[in-house]
Parts: sequence; structure tokens; C-alpha cells
Amino acid sequence: MTHACNHTNAEATYPFDARAIAKRFRHAAIFGALDALTPGETMRFVNDHDPLPLLNQLLARYGDGVSITYLHRDTDGVVIDFARR
Repeated sequence: MTHACNHTNAEATYPFDARAIAKRFRHAAIFGALDALTPGETMRFVNDHDPLPLLNQLLARYGDGVSITYLHRDTDGVVIDFARR
């Protein structure tokens, strides 16, 4: 039995609210979500703080394969678009 799933979004932007994930699982969940994106798709990341260590890990893991664009950044948190290239 085969099953064809099409979990794409017309806008190719998928929300990811890290605040709802236990801190010990966040990085694994983020990497899993980014690994699931295809080139041209974007994960809109929301967090309660600026994830600078995570950004360094993303650059080490994906290099130029992911672009990082801040949409919102202040003391309340961040919204960042991670786009697969």
C-alpha cells in the first residue's frame, strides 16, 4: 500500500513556534523541521529569545543552504525566516 502525502503550503512558509517545545528538545526539532524543507520553502521561526548559539549551529550544518532573515527582534523575542536554498 502506498500513500502520497502532500504537506506543502501554497506560500511555502511554515510556522514553527519554538516556545511551545520543551527546551531540551528544541534544537533537534528545529533541525528536523529544516531538514524536511525543500529548496524554496521557508520556516517562520518564533522564539522568546534571540537564538545566537542556534544560528551558529545552523551555519555550521547548512552553510549557504539556509538563509536567515530577521522579521522581528526585540527583548520580547524574535521572528526569523529560515529559507532553504
